[in-house]
Amino acid sequence: MLTAKILVVDDEAAIRELVKFNLQKAGYEITESMDGLEALQQAKADKPDLVVLDLMLPGLDGIEVCRQLKSQKDTSGIPIIMLTAKNEEIDKIIGLEMGADDYLTKPFSPRELVARVKAVLRRSHKPSTQEGELTLGKLRMNFSRYEAFLGADKLELTPKEYELLKLFVTNLGKAYTREQLLEKVWGYEYFGDTRTVDVHVRHIRAKLESEPEIADAIETVRGVGYRFREI
Repeated sequence: MLTAKILVVDDEAAIRELVKFNLQKAGYEITESMDGLEALQQAKADKPDLVVLDLMLPGLDGIEVCRQLKSQKDTSGIPIIMLTAKNEEIDKIIGLEMGADDYLTKPFSPRELVARVKAVLRRSHKPSTQEGELTLGKLRMNFSRYEAFLGADKLELTPKEYELLKLFVTNLGKAYTREQLLEKVWGYEYFGDTRTVDVHVRHIRAKLESEPEIADAIETVRGVGYRFREI
């Protein structure tokens, strides 16, 4: 099995060394960058399997680096874990809005860092276990090719958005709690912080909004979570 290559981006040498030491100990190959522009160039050249990206960087900040990586075809599939010294919800939400797959707030536990990295890599490399296609109205999902279409237009979904939508459409009418969605799509729990599910559902609805019948089929179940109703 090939060793996963991880790009660690942080302007603090001590943080880079801490992350590098623990991830190398876990068996990963590590490359480093200390600013946003260098990180973009490295990610485009090396195509790492994952980026651990600090929010506060000189030059281009982590949010802009994340946005650019996720907006370009050759790097959009690279999963990103954001690191931030800030503890405000808005910073975490902005990172998720830009396409980040996960986040960790400094100071963090090295054990939790490794667990998050393993979970994100597992989800990003996990092949689809359901072959063929599924069509619901104008929504069509091709599971073998990992693609989704709304009418003739291909949906630009992040890996997590795709997996979440796939779970919904293959379990029509079934309500899931946010904790269940985290466990099934992310592969682990957020220890009570379930806001990331709401962000991803909002993203999916926005990408389906040209077909209200499809977008509105993702229903919020009060006191429970979400479901995709039959249409």
